[in-house]
Amino acid sequence: MSDQQVGDENCLNGTAAYEPEPHHKEAFSVLVLGALGVVYGDIGTSPIYAFREALHAASTDGVLSRTDVLGVVSMIFWALTLIVTIKYVFFVLRADNDGEGGILSLMALARSSFKSRPQLILGLGIVGASLFYGDAVITPAISVLSAVEGLEIVTPALTPFIVPITIVILLTLFSVQRFGTARVATIFGPITLLWFLAIGFFGAWHLTDDLSIFAAMNPYYAVEYIVDNPQTAFATIGTVFLAVTGAEALYADLGHFGRKPIATAWVWVVFPCLLLNYFGQGAFILAHGESAKNPFFEMFPHWALLPMVLLATAATVIASQAVISGAYSLSRQAVQLNLLPRLNIEHTSEKQSGQVYLPRVNMLLGLVVILLVLGFERSTNLASAYGIAVTGNMLVTSILLFIVMSRIWKWRLWIAVSLTACFLIVDLTFVSANLIKVVDGGWASLVVAFLIVLIMFTWVRGSRQLFEKNPQGRGSTRSDLQEDGAEPAAAGARYGCVPDR
Repeated sequence: MSDQQVGDENCLNGTAAYEPEPHHKEAFSVLVLGALGVVYGDIGTSPIYAFREALHAASTDGVLSRTDVLGVVSMIFWALTLIVTIKYVFFVLRADNDGEGGILSLMALARSSFKSRPQLILGLGIVGASLFYGDAVITPAISVLSAVEGLEIVTPALTPFIVPITIVILLTLFSVQRFGTARVATIFGPITLLWFLAIGFFGAWHLTDDLSIFAAMNPYYAVEYIVDNPQTAFATIGTVFLAVTGAEALYADLGHFGRKPIATAWVWVVFPCLLLNYFGQGAFILAHGESAKNPFFEMFPHWALLPMVLLATAATVIASQAVISGAYSLSRQAVQLNLLPRLNIEHTSEKQSGQVYLPRVNMLLGLVVILLVLGFERSTNLASAYGIAVTGNMLVTSILLFIVMSRIWKWRLWIAVSLTACFLIVDLTFVSANLIKVVDGGWASLVVAFLIVLIMFTWVRGSRQLFEKNPQGRGSTRSDLQEDGAEPAAAGARYGCVPDR
């Protein structure tokens, strides 16, 4: 069978025709360390602002009760457990497409089970991918801003320099992307490991402030808070979701490190350290209620404050790497599925086929991120814009995962339905809670997502019309592809794989 026939067959199946090179065996510990630096930076720096924003939303006229604190900690604990540990680590990471992850890989898997290739699944994939881009521009801005704002606690005189310092850091971050994920991970991994150990240590240190904080592991306190505070519960749930933003990057970055290193890093390092820190912050607030303004930084002893601000700044720069790397992988898949025009795709590793760098995506992403920093200026303002795109992406992931579980994995229908129902209940709760943020800033990520949807649908429609007018010229030559730096094996471009009507 010729290459063109193979391409036609894959186009009919709705799957990508490329087959990435298998991952070469590399020291497992190196991959785990790299996953810490690239995959978990985003969710790992959430304690800086997630608990703070949730407490502010939960407080009544600035006053916090014991049940408020226990309710917030309980909601964060169960959000991390249900969404990240159970949904993404145990299930979603298993839905790889030849080693690649991300919403478009999941869409390709789902479409491969339908011979009729329904347009609905294509639409879901495009919407999910666009929402990921909407999140990808918010994450670097809020992460770096929230850490640099810690300088205000060191000395208020630095307040006017927060935005300029943030922009310099972001420019540096995007300028080093060309060196590749592997080199970036070599530097970022050890720093992120130190970050997790530090926040886990100081969180454990403050657990003795009020050991009753462990009662928050009981979901009763989360339910009790929601029932007793119907006026503020929705806003609080929306801010609690900040603790799990970055979870979708686990799946998007699957091709960079593989499932086992990502899962191992979560179970043995990230999850325990996050829980220690959130519970430690909760115990600190129960003992020092007046410190609710910025509990993450205020719970550090004076001698550790400046070092932790500097480490937090480094960690939040690294946090941006998760969605940046995910955006590269997603863009590569979009090009291969002919959902985006050809882009210059540079492979940055001889060992990991999924480690790629896209200069144009990097430039556009950096530009939008800097504009957001200039426009919102404070991490609290950006928190209002954060979450709505991520929740939408997670909702689409749950729907597509159901198709994969029932039609690809051949699970019993009642098992797939039960699991999906649980995921959808959580997803819809967070989507509903984040919808109230649209007016306050959530429109920013939705505008980005809408523009990406418009670009993808325009490209798909234009490609289909061009194919209908010139069916004999659907196959692109290898030289044509290499002229733009696109991958010769890109499914959509090489084989002219145009989605059906």
